[in-house]
Amino acid sequence: MMPKTSPAASPDAYVTALHGWRRELVDGLRAAVRAASPLEEIVKWRHLVYMSNGPVLLIRAEEGRVLFGFWRGQRLCGIEPRLKPGGKFEMATLDLREGMTVDPATVRLLTRKAVALNEALGDPTLAAVRVGPAART
Repeated sequence: MMPKTSPAASPDAYVTALHGWRRELVDGLRAAVRAASPLEEIVKWRHLVYMSNGPVLLIRAEEGRVLFGFWRGQRLCGIEPRLKPGGKFEMATLDLREGMTVDPATVRLLTRKAVALNEALGDPTLAAVRVGPAART
């Protein structure tokens, strides 16, 4: 876990603060994501979050890894089997360590599919509320 610091003022500032393999990996992921689909890129929860009809994906650099995660990632495991389910919603993340890579074409495909899921199903954070226990009664 990285030490607590102030959140980056912008996505560019977030990336600029990184060094070494984490910087290279985040630069590559970010370029592929941005090439795939027009998304709003923000710093939220102290990492990069990409929005289109709600949150779509995140890139989070930690001391020993970079997480590349999707709010509806459990529906994307057929594209990238290294995605591991976890957390709220239908979240799944790819845990990338030094020396690991993801093909940019795979990143672009995952991004386009994740955006399409939000277009079809709506904001994943709202969808999770609708299917909660209160919604079933």
